[in-house]
Amino acid sequence: MVLVDTTVWVDFFSGSNEPHVVMLQELIENEEDLSLCGVILAEVLQGIRFDTDFIKTKEYLDDLIFLPMRQTTFLRSAEIYRSLRKQGITIRKPIDCIIASVAIENDIQLLHNDRDFDHIAKHSKLRICG
Repeated sequence: MVLVDTTVWVDFFSGSNEPHVVMLQELIENEEDLSLCGVILAEVLQGIRFDTDFIKTKEYLDDLIFLPMRQTTFLRSAEIYRSLRKQGITIRKPIDCIIASVAIENDIQLLHNDRDFDHIAKHSKLRICG
């Protein structure tokens, strides 16, 4: 199973041909289990302008495995953020620590296009896809 970050979905739905989108397409073709969490779902859907695109995207994402977010998810997220800050690394979007925490808790890889996840992976148990 792979957790697919917002950055990948945005590029996928816009028709980009970036390496992370190609990897997602391969995962889809190979019928791999793809997952998302509430934060990713909200981020993807809130950026959609037109109602028809919103409905179509929501229906597409409904078929993915929805991973829960518990109190421990948010506590781990804070620990990741604080640990990196102590090492002089500031994560630009703290929400990425929440997404990383979901992947760690479920022991799955994260497919992304955001350098903050690379920093998180170097200093935590986050596993990156690819």
